[in-house]
Amino acid sequence: MTKEELTIQKMYDLNFTEARAVFEGITYPWEALPKIHDFIVSYGPTLDPEEYREVKPHVWVHKTAKIFDSAFLSEWIIIGAETEVRHCAFLRGNIIVGKNCVVGNSCELKNVIIFDSVQTPHYNYVGDSILGYKSHMGAASLTSNVRSDKKLVVIHASDGDIETGLKKVGAMLSDHVEVGCGSVLNPGVCIGRDTNIYPLSSVRGCVSAHMIYKAKDDIVPKAD
Repeated sequence: MTKEELTIQKMYDLNFTEARAVFEGITYPWEALPKIHDFIVSYGPTLDPEEYREVKPHVWVHKTAKIFDSAFLSEWIIIGAETEVRHCAFLRGNIIVGKNCVVGNSCELKNVIIFDSVQTPHYNYVGDSILGYKSHMGAASLTSNVRSDKKLVVIHASDGDIETGLKKVGAMLSDHVEVGCGSVLNPGVCIGRDTNIYPLSSVRGCVSAHMIYKAKDDIVPKAD
């Protein structure tokens, strides 16, 4: 992916998130990560009480969403209409989950924007990441958000590196991305629209739109 392909405009349809304002004035999606908390602080209290309940301090849940009793919601969270947060899910805070989403059993979310109609249905960890419209993470697929050497995360575009200035950056999944079961998305991974990642993949760097990722050296275009 080029630097141009990594822009918010190329990766996401902002019509499918309540967090549109988070992306104003920035170029790349990971630049939104430090802004999530402040957005929720200001936006949460403005949500229509006819539609949303503040189920505990700083946690707003749409009245049509279903939160299972064993799920844990920390604080600074917004959960949209018709979304399910299933058994033993652990939402640690600074989280925006859109409409018609699934946060499945034993999943953990932290500092994320989840667009509408996203599924993280089974044993997923998603931290410091942005998941685009109708993206899907297969069972036990994970985002890794900190480098092993603890250095700041760098995004490796095909036409040059981009310094994020951030220690924690997980994965940026565009709209309609499919991540296969058991895959690990390493820090700073960016995946273009309509791309599929094979199960049990360890993904580094950036994967262009409309591709099938089979292995590091085996990435092929999708058939028309």
